[in-house]
Amino acid sequence: AAAIGSALMKLGQTGLKVLSGSAHGSVTLGKSIFGLGCDLSVALLGVGYIVGLNIAILVFGGGLISWLFGIPIFTAVADPSMMPVGDDGLPLTGFTAAEQIWSSYIRYLGVGAMAVGGIWALVSLVKPIRDGMRSSLQAVRDAKVDGRASILRTDRDTPINIVGLGILLMAIPLFGVFLFVLDPSTMGVSTGTDWVIIIFALLFSLFAGFLFSSVAGYMAGLVGSSNNPISGVTIATILSASLILLLILGSDIEFNEAKATAAAAAAILIGAVVCCAAAIAGDNLQDLKAGHIVGATPYKQQIMQMIGVIAAALVIAPILQLLLQAYGLGGFFPREGMDPAEMLAAPQATLMSSVAQGVFSRDLPWTMIFIGAAVAVAIIILDEILKRKGSTFRTPVLAVAVGIYLPIELSVPIFIGGVTAHLAARVAAARNPGNEKAAMKAAEQKGLLFSSGLITGEALVGILLAIPFAAAQSTDVLRISGFEGIAPVLGLVAFAGFIFWLYRSSSRVQVSV
Repeated sequence: AAAIGSALMKLGQTGLKVLSGSAHGSVTLGKSIFGLGCDLSVALLGVGYIVGLNIAILVFGGGLISWLFGIPIFTAVADPSMMPVGDDGLPLTGFTAAEQIWSSYIRYLGVGAMAVGGIWALVSLVKPIRDGMRSSLQAVRDAKVDGRASILRTDRDTPINIVGLGILLMAIPLFGVFLFVLDPSTMGVSTGTDWVIIIFALLFSLFAGFLFSSVAGYMAGLVGSSNNPISGVTIATILSASLILLLILGSDIEFNEAKATAAAAAAILIGAVVCCAAAIAGDNLQDLKAGHIVGATPYKQQIMQMIGVIAAALVIAPILQLLLQAYGLGGFFPREGMDPAEMLAAPQATLMSSVAQGVFSRDLPWTMIFIGAAVAVAIIILDEILKRKGSTFRTPVLAVAVGIYLPIELSVPIFIGGVTAHLAARVAAARNPGNEKAAMKAAEQKGLLFSSGLITGEALVGILLAIPFAAAQSTDVLRISGFEGIAPVLGLVAFAGFIFWLYRSSSRVQVSV
């Protein structure tokens, strides 16, 4: 039911255009601009319910760091030459100005916070990673001495020596990717240096991919996918790879736009390899954790996981190409005349591209990055204090970092979803006196199913709508005219209805004693 409802909502927003997809506004006090917006996406509402109140508060808190403090302070003290202007040359005002300032300056606070978060995740998990490697090697030695029959069926992994051989074999096609995709000649380097760049890209990808996939897999398996530090480790990878490539190319080399773009593409491709490795690792550990609960054989799961990766690799690229042709992606439009309001924002990809480009163009706002890093250090210290006190509320730094670099419109519905989850659980507990914990668990499970439906319905319709949009080269092909004036009101009412539906569905549970 939730999937059908969210599918119709998405159809009304993106296809028929009878419902607005977002709401926002701003207030200007003196020179300071305070902006706030909300994406009326029921999928993000479901995401907020799934991650829970703690993470939802942190993501929203990160957004407030940018939009309640960062942008107003910047607009109050910045030089007038740094303020955004429109195509007509006049200064922008209101929410549009706030968005431009966030995009050009404030979101880089998130870069510093994410980089520190990724490094902290790696440092804090050195011991578990070391112990995991030792146990894997010990399992291979035990199997050689006693045979695999001595190992419990539920402990039979793919042997680590086979995994190592697989890494070496996969290095061959990865080398081919770097060889044929990268274009060192555009960077203005000699023949010898271009091979150094390709070999560096391969070795750095393998090293960082192994290291960070271990971190991502451990965190996702231990805590859950919402704590996978994938954004942090990818930013750390792209930033470090960009700086090393800059040293290889020579810091005194004159970069024009074409050279900077080519060099940035190399760093982004390295980051893409590590990002995919970390994402797959998180998914795999979730699968293996579920398999452990039901008594599966690990190595059989791992065989099917490999097949799953191959299937995804074949499917994801054409779907992304379809979405690009239909909506535009991350600020890039395949043709003129496309509506920027319909564009898929891709905030993570856009930010990572800007970081790599900024390193080689030498215009990265390092002051913002260092301030973000300092904020991250303060959040880590707070989290350690809460940990020692045994607090149930924690402050994982990457959740805050994600909120800092996400548009505020995305953080608000996630926060609303988290609050809805908390209230529904409390109400369910009140309705079942003497059996509160069981009632809260039942409410959580029912809400998770409902939220999964919200995400699924919206996602599928968004992809299906891309087919006629791309074919017609217009997102207005299904538009019903005459709703322009009331679409914002209808969108808000529909979104509020979904909030109530989610709350009512998950809170109305009866648990027998």
